[in-house]
Amino acid sequence: MTSFQEARATLLARRTDYDAAVAEFRWPDESAFNWALDWFDAVLASDEASRTRDALIIVDTAAGTEQHYSFEALRRRSNRVANYLLSLGIMRGDRILLLLGNVAPLWEIMLAAIKLGVVIVPATPLLTSDELLDRVDRAQVKLAITSDDQIAKFKPFPLRDIQKVLVGPAHSGWQDYAAADGFSEDLKPVGETHATDPLLLYFTSGTTAKPKLVVHNQSSFPIGSLSTMYWLGIQPGDVHLNISSPGWAKHAWSSFFAPWNAGATIFVLNQPRFSARVLLDALAKHAVTTLCAPPTVWRLIVQEDLRGIQLALREICSAGEPLNPELIEHIRNAWGLTIRDGYGQTETTAQVGNSPGQLLKPGAMGRPLPGYRLTLHDADGLAADEGELHINLAGGRPVGLMSGYLTNDGRLEGIGERLYRTGDIAFRDADGFFTFVGRGDDVFKSSDYRISPFELESILIEHPLVVEAAVVPAPDDLRLSIPKAYVTLREGTEPSWQVAAAIFKHLNTRLAPFKRIRRIEFLPDLPKTISGKIRRAQLRRQEFEDALAKVRRLGEYREENLDTKAAAPGAVAKS
Repeated sequence: MTSFQEARATLLARRTDYDAAVAEFRWPDESAFNWALDWFDAVLASDEASRTRDALIIVDTAAGTEQHYSFEALRRRSNRVANYLLSLGIMRGDRILLLLGNVAPLWEIMLAAIKLGVVIVPATPLLTSDELLDRVDRAQVKLAITSDDQIAKFKPFPLRDIQKVLVGPAHSGWQDYAAADGFSEDLKPVGETHATDPLLLYFTSGTTAKPKLVVHNQSSFPIGSLSTMYWLGIQPGDVHLNISSPGWAKHAWSSFFAPWNAGATIFVLNQPRFSARVLLDALAKHAVTTLCAPPTVWRLIVQEDLRGIQLALREICSAGEPLNPELIEHIRNAWGLTIRDGYGQTETTAQVGNSPGQLLKPGAMGRPLPGYRLTLHDADGLAADEGELHINLAGGRPVGLMSGYLTNDGRLEGIGERLYRTGDIAFRDADGFFTFVGRGDDVFKSSDYRISPFELESILIEHPLVVEAAVVPAPDDLRLSIPKAYVTLREGTEPSWQVAAAIFKHLNTRLAPFKRIRRIEFLPDLPKTISGKIRRAQLRRQEFEDALAKVRRLGEYREENLDTKAAAPGAVAKS
């Protein structure tokens, strides 16, 4: 048994015993390691107990199709793809852009690239042509693989030495991915894979700045995802559904490495337009046992009638942004299950989480997961119970942490030897539970009080008419800034003074005076990154620019105008 298998076995055996898991778990020490060859092929696709089981199920509601792929079938198929990539001249260390939706070739190509030591640059189909060009240039991509619906985005590209492969109908100027069918199922490994060799180049979501280029190696996500497996609570034989768009680290977390580390089936549900009802029906029909979904999806789920649904779910989780306590309670009342929040970054695997079978404190994102040692530091760099979250590197670097950032000139920018700064603010209680406060750039001061947008947003969405909310500082001559909320209303509800007054009343019964939201603006949709995270930085900048111009935004409702309805929405008024 390899050290990877031993570490995996420890976490599976201690699945509901957090203290024992933390005490006994040790990161595997694999100097030479190829996850696809040494784990997927050698164990999952070879063991009699697992080789013929479903590794991947893809249900497409638009096409009306249901596809099943065993571990053995994916082993053979990925070998064909690997030999095809070799025929194109793609070698160890070369970089390929992978721009696909949730289709089988995505998993085939990922496995093939890992086997060859090829570096994968995942990209979401939501990217624009300019964003794609930026990724191709900065990541020095040699080959791009995409589907026919993305071809138009490549047309503006300047001529350059880049090969292009198309998954789908043949198209001039593109090589046909189907050609992989003609290659051998036998693969001879090309050289040795070292655990520190690069494997993945991820662009961060860019909520506050231009996306950074994160480098993960052959162990950081493949082995590091043991922490994610533990948080999700996946067991061998489970059917796991993760709702996430390809191209982001969370997809690799929960739709690739974590479930296959456990030996579970990955279930994919493709919908042309998301429907919570269709999702619920699929969960029931396909006996999904573990589910991870972002808060936006959970907010849509709770708007459905959840009574009488017969589900096989055992574990349900959320990640991406903090989950509000009242939503957790709604699901618990309906299903008898608790949504367990977790936290990590593009730069890491899951760092903090509410693990299975443990006490869950409403609003808390949990405790440090096995293999991670976390500390909080105040603005002066001193240890504190509230401050920026750091990963302690002294005494051992967690395997799930990135190698570093790739600079524009191709250098690897390291992260130091003692601490890795996450840039996120958190609070730790006496029992060691961490609560997310906000991005360092999101937390602001009002009348010298620190304000956490997340806390106020949690109160806002308790109101039955509010679906989503984002709180940002609005400049104020007296208080420096005051909290302002951008709100998306439940479908069928029109913005009005009556609605604003009802929300102000709700807030004022729940918040101390210094925290109260003084302005509300209704939007049909909140601005978001392509990974679905709210762009609070954009809203903050908008407020700052309006204050400089001394104009009042259209559609803004101010608490001080409630009695008079002065400066009603629809006209721009000088402040």
